[in-house]
Amino acid sequence: MNWKVLKTEDDYNRASIRMMEIFNAEPNTAESDELDLLIVLIKDYDEKHYQLPELDALEVIKYKMEEMGIKAKDLEPIIGSKGHVSAILSGKREITLKMAQKLKNYFSIPAEVFLHNAS
Repeated sequence: MNWKVLKTEDDYNRASIRMMEIFNAEPNTAESDELDLLIVLIKDYDEKHYQLPELDALEVIKYKMEEMGIKAKDLEPIIGSKGHVSAILSGKREITLKMAQKLKNYFSIPAEVFLHNAS
């Protein structure tokens, strides 16, 4: 099929169904090329038509801490002293760009989560 920019919900739905049909396409095949194109088209449509909720960086940090079973003291090598960690987690102190980079690497999540809160 010759795919074009997705302009309608029907286009989007057809592309999504096709993407799932060929999701496990062998590399370097026509289907794999089609899959790559569909991913780009679907992502473009999503970005234009669906607003994702903005994540609260502190909530993400607390969730990841709980998920990983870590305590505030485990963040001291990343954020700084016990007081700094406490101030960050309570929202009294802003996440710096340097902290955002370290948190991104530590938790393996996109930097964008922290950047709107970083100074």
